[in-house]
Amino acid sequence: MNVSEVKRLAEAIRHEVRRAIVGQDEAVELMLIALFSSGHILLEGPPGTAKTFLAQCFARTLGLDFGRIQFTPDLMPGDILGSNLFNFQTSQFTLTRGPIFCELLLADEINRTPPKTQAALLEAMQERSVTIDGETHRLPPRFMVIATQNPIEQQGVYPLPEAQLDRFLFKHRMGYPSAEEEMRIVAVHGARFGAPRAEEWGITRQVEPGQLDEAVTATAAVPMVDEVTDYVVRLVRATREAPDLEAGASPRAAAMLAGAARARAALDGRDYVIPDDVKALAPAVLRHRVLLSAAAEIEGRPVEAVIGRLIEEVGAPR
Repeated sequence: MNVSEVKRLAEAIRHEVRRAIVGQDEAVELMLIALFSSGHILLEGPPGTAKTFLAQCFARTLGLDFGRIQFTPDLMPGDILGSNLFNFQTSQFTLTRGPIFCELLLADEINRTPPKTQAALLEAMQERSVTIDGETHRLPPRFMVIATQNPIEQQGVYPLPEAQLDRFLFKHRMGYPSAEEEMRIVAVHGARFGAPRAEEWGITRQVEPGQLDEAVTATAAVPMVDEVTDYVVRLVRATREAPDLEAGASPRAAAMLAGAARARAALDGRDYVIPDDVKALAPAVLRHRVLLSAAAEIEGRPVEAVIGRLIEEVGAPR
C-alpha cells in the first residue's frame, strides 16, 4: 500500500463516520492519525458532545473488535484485565479475560476511577500486553485506546497521573458545536430517544482485513528530512526551557510528534513530511505533557497560549 491508497482509505472512513456524526472533524482527523501511527487518544469535553458515540462509530467503520469500560470509583484493576479463576471441574485455574482484550478500547470517563485502576492501563497502552498473576498475555498488535473525560466535574474524579497522560499521543478538547451544526444535530437526532447506536445509522466496515496493517507500515515508511527532524526536537526542547512551564515534554513526545507528522502526511497523500504537519499537531501532542509554572497559573495563562507562543518563536525550516 502506498500513501495514495492510505489517503483513499482515510477518506472512506471519514465519509462513513460523518453519516452519523455531525461536526467534530478535528477529532476524527486526530483519531485517524493516532490509528495509523499506533497511538492512543484522550478526548476531553462536556457531556453530550458525542465522545462515546464517535468512538463506537469509528470502531464499527474499521471493523475492529470493540470493547467499552465505564470507569467508576469502585472499579478494580481485575475488572479491566481479568483474573485467574479456579475451575472445580478441572481442578485448574483458567483465565477469565477482562474487557481490555479487544482491538479498540473505549475507556469512558477515565478520570472517575482511582489511580490504582488507571495504572492498570499503563502496560497495555505502552507494551500492548497485560500481566496477570505473573503471566504476560499479548494484546492485538493494533490495540488502541480512546479515552474520554469530563472537565467540568470536580467531585468524585481523579486526575490522570502524568505518567499515564504521557502514554496518550493526543489530548483533544471537544467543544460544543456551532449553531449550524447544532441545528443539524437536533434535526437528525431529535426524534430519537435513548443513546444513539452506530448500527442504527447503517455504518458499515470500510477496512478489509490486513489493510490496516499495510496502512500503518506505509505510514511509518514516510521519510522525514533532517531539517524537519531538527525542528521537532527544537520545538520539544523549547518546552523545557520556557519560563511559563514548570516541566516540559519528554523525548517520547518528540518521537510521537514525528510519527504523527508522518501519519498526517500520509493521510494527505504525501510521501514527505513538511513543517506544517508538525505545527498542526504540536498542540494536541504537547498540551497534556507540560506543566504550567505557578506564576502562569496565577496569571491565568492557558497552556494552549504558552504552546502557541513557543510554536511561533521556534523557527520552522523553509
